[in-house]
Amino acid sequence: MDTSYPREDERKREASPLPRDHLVWSIFNTIYMNFCCLGFVALAFSVKARDRRVAGDVEAARRLSSKARCYNTLATACSVLLPLVLAALAITGVIHLAQLAQDSFGFFTYQLSGSDDEDK
Repeated sequence: MDTSYPREDERKREASPLPRDHLVWSIFNTIYMNFCCLGFVALAFSVKARDRRVAGDVEAARRLSSKARCYNTLATACSVLLPLVLAALAITGVIHLAQLAQDSFGFFTYQLSGSDDEDK
């Protein structure tokens, strides 16, 4: 048997890059931006992907890595968009309340000045 040439499955394994496990991104989402525990779910899939990659099961590692990336993307997007939406709502609420206060102040000054004219 000639051992100088690698077998077909060994060449395929060497040619295809190992999938990334996105572990650092998952840890960051778990610690800092844990929206609805999506960061923790991503961390679980990242650890599973790393275990499968070490065990040599590249297809399972690729599938789990894809799920970890999806959950990390959702966690990051929700954690970035939610504060922006809340800030926009707070700003529009303050603007609306300021305009309402200004209109009510104008209403009360009009009523007071109108009652002064009737007394004369």
